[in-house]
Amino acid sequence: MNYEIARKLLIDQTTSDENPDTLLNRLKQGKPPVPGQITSVLLALRVVFESLKDTISLDKELAYALYKLGIRALQLFATGRKAGIDWPPLLKEDLQRISLATESIFSGTWETLSRAGKLKDEE
Repeated sequence: MNYEIARKLLIDQTTSDENPDTLLNRLKQGKPPVPGQITSVLLALRVVFESLKDTISLDKELAYALYKLGIRALQLFATGRKAGIDWPPLLKEDLQRISLATESIFSGTWETLSRAGKLKDEE
């Protein structure tokens, strides 16, 4: 996967209201991601990170998609859980990985769940 494909995938997974199978639309509907969707999003995030880690600015469309992936997905998960949706067992951790990956793109340093946990424990 190259940068342009990764960028398009991330934007399509967050901003396409016409496609009911985007990650955010599925979460809004109380449905789990389609098989392979989380893996594709995480791969795309890593490609974007590697391509932009030394860049000082991002385009607005990509930044908006990253925000929605990093914040909105977890909000939809929490809303669904409160509504009684029985999400797949590892979905919360997958969404946390996505959130950390989006944060990593903004910071220029790749974060992982284990590293983030250590940082929180040290504070």
